[in-house]
Amino acid sequence: MAISNIKASFTSKVEDVWNVVTSLENYQWRSDLSKIEIINENQFVEYTKDGYPTTFTITASKPCKRWEFDMENDNMKGHWTGIFTEKDGQTEIDFTEDVTAKKLVMKPFVKAFLKKQQALYVSDLEKALQ
Repeated sequence: MAISNIKASFTSKVEDVWNVVTSLENYQWRSDLSKIEIINENQFVEYTKDGYPTTFTITASKPCKRWEFDMENDNMKGHWTGIFTEKDGQTEIDFTEDVTAKKLVMKPFVKAFLKKQQALYVSDLEKALQ
């Protein structure tokens, strides 16, 4: 199991940050995705640029406060928690991923992979909010 957390602040309203992060239709700001397929109101599949799918099942949604989901693909399974807080005209995000590698050979690399993905996500999000 690997746990990775990232926090960042933006000079955007919490509603704007929430809308960008949770939109399953407007994902083009994500440089790591080729598409998102919506299965139903609680489940969707993200596809990397290489076409690799990861299935997400939303487990909690409190608009502008908290978004959580379980995620799984052939290599890993885990849980993601996103906390959104507005304070003094800024919005802080606090995103935590708790992931278990399914393949023994992947276990040493999971935490580094998560850190890299989270940094890319925050960088893309910052650009999308400008």
